[in-house]
Amino acid sequence: MTTRPSLINERHYERIFRYVEEARSAGVTVVELTRASEEPAAGARKLVPMLVVDPDDGLAVMREEIFGPVLPVKTYSSISEPIAYINHHPRPLALYYFGISAKVRDEVLRRTLSGGASVNTTLMHALVAGLPFGGVGASGFGAYHGEAGFRTLSHRKSVFLQSRFSLSSILRPPFWSAG
Repeated sequence: MTTRPSLINERHYERIFRYVEEARSAGVTVVELTRASEEPAAGARKLVPMLVVDPDDGLAVMREEIFGPVLPVKTYSSISEPIAYINHHPRPLALYYFGISAKVRDEVLRRTLSGGASVNTTLMHALVAGLPFGGVGASGFGAYHGEAGFRTLSHRKSVFLQSRFSLSSILRPPFWSAG
């Protein structure tokens, strides 16, 4: 038996459900990844994990943050396509690369800009306390966690202390008063 967690509230459930239904009605393929053996009780707010394959950028599933079991997937023929796609849009908070080629991985990481990245997994870069976490551009600014967080949330005050007697006083024109 597969157990599915409930979405936080009815409004959130309905919002994600609308995104998926909009994609389906636009002719986009929606793949349900698992089928629970039990039917959720009425009002349980449960959705099976779903892939939304090649949705148009105008659909809500591509414009809005989802925070649920729905993953839009874009297909490509060469690695230059997703790199161009990423670079043509606002900077993502996270970039997830899945693959076995170190050369392609390095190319993607070198040619794109994101707040953080995880390779062959998701979210792990955000869970490691020693790695800075934060966005770039529209996805946020600054870096948090550990020393990076301390530096982001701190302000180093600069102070220049000039002695009363200094060599710079001899460089002043005679009409400046030495106060």
